[in-house]
Amino acid sequence: MAETRTFVANAPVWVDLSTTDAAAARDYYAKLFGWKVDLTKDPDAGGYALATVGNKNVAGIGPTQNPQAPSAWMLYIGTRDADAVAKKVQAEGGKVIAPPFDVLKSGRMAVFQDPAGAFISVWQPKDMQGADMMYAPSSFAWAELNARGFEKDKPFYKKIFGWGEKQSPMGEGQGDYTEFKLNDESIAGAMEMNPMVPKEVPSYWLVYFGVEDVDKAHKKAVELGGREMLEPQEFPGGRFSILSDPQGAAFGLLKMQR
Repeated sequence: MAETRTFVANAPVWVDLSTTDAAAARDYYAKLFGWKVDLTKDPDAGGYALATVGNKNVAGIGPTQNPQAPSAWMLYIGTRDADAVAKKVQAEGGKVIAPPFDVLKSGRMAVFQDPAGAFISVWQPKDMQGADMMYAPSSFAWAELNARGFEKDKPFYKKIFGWGEKQSPMGEGQGDYTEFKLNDESIAGAMEMNPMVPKEVPSYWLVYFGVEDVDKAHKKAVELGGREMLEPQEFPGGRFSILSDPQGAAFGLLKMQR
């Protein structure tokens, strides 16, 4: 995949963080990934900041809109028609949490919940296409759905975004790992949530960021105040780890084998 992106419909195009302490989160990720994080000048942006690497937009960070909402990363899938997607979501058993609305002159977005309960958004570009760089160090590298009742989600994502699937066994007693495919290219992963995960943890999409050295970045993430959720380990395609930031938002680190 090219590092510099052109907009792709029905594939990941953007990620952003809604957090209980936006200033602290901006500082944390700037130190961890070397991001330059600048608040949007428009007063209507509500404290939203853009993170850049070499003047390329890679992610957004903003305050939670609801004081009760937890800190969490959100995945955005590209679309040419957010309103049409919202209608499809309702028809296919999902929920429209935030109906399509314009984001300044940047684009149009909507927030949904899939049938298993995971939140996901769509982005219809206007002035902003989404991320300028992906699948490179310090930018979005992968997204993974952890679902309670993944069987309900398979047909949903196929109908909504046209995603195909490739299944691979994860090992004894661990079920299958699903790769969602668009035009024969793997664009995201999914699996049934491990039964050991506490019942109060709902289905969720986990966002991974690319790094040159997972172990080094993981150590730094913890030293900066993050919490280890899964220590660095190998998988067939490379090495990864999972953490939560100081405000509790989960994220992953990933280094793919070349």
